Amino acid sequence: MKVMEIRIVLLGIYCVLGTLRAGENRPPLKIGDPAPAFQLRDDEGKWRSLEEFRGKKVVLYFYPKNDTPGCTKEACNFRDNYELYRKHDIEVIGVSYDSPESHRRFKEKYQLPFILLSDSHKQVAKAYGAYGGVMKFFMPRRMTFLIDEEGNIVHVFEKVDVSTHALEVLKAFGINPENSGE
Repeated sequence: MKVMEIRIVLLGIYCVLGTLRAGENRPPLKIGDPAPAFQLRDDEGKWRSLEEFRGKKVVLYFYPKNDTPGCTKEACNFRDNYELYRKHDIEVIGVSYDSPESHRRFKEKYQLPFILLSDSHKQVAKAYGAYGGVMKFFMPRRMTFLIDEEGNIVHVFEKVDVSTHALEVLKAFGINPENSGE
């Protein structure tokens, strides 16, 4: 039993030291800030960057884990409203620590039409302030950032209702889902 207690203490020390490393306690991003650049692999293993979406509105949503109940509900909510996003030239991008292969299986299983990115080194979650919470070493916080055509943050969702989030995001972009934005 003492070995287990030592492991728990060491894990606690590792967690505390990990949060003190440079760059992990940066101030949260706010409206008007430039969205941090990134380069991550997508569900097909292709490198993707924020820069390639310049000129479009972007929904960058961080979620804890593929194929879990809340994350599946959130992803399917975006999927079910995806035509409205396309109609308004808005890109939806999901980010988690899962591998590109895990993302591919998740997309296929639920027929998700948008990009999923693998932040396996947790650098993008750290840059956006989505690295945190109880399980930060294993999964990012559930957060969403809306980015305008110039690459600036225009809205931050720190709390997300997975059942209604896709519609809340459209409303934050000034689109009324009830009348399809007309």
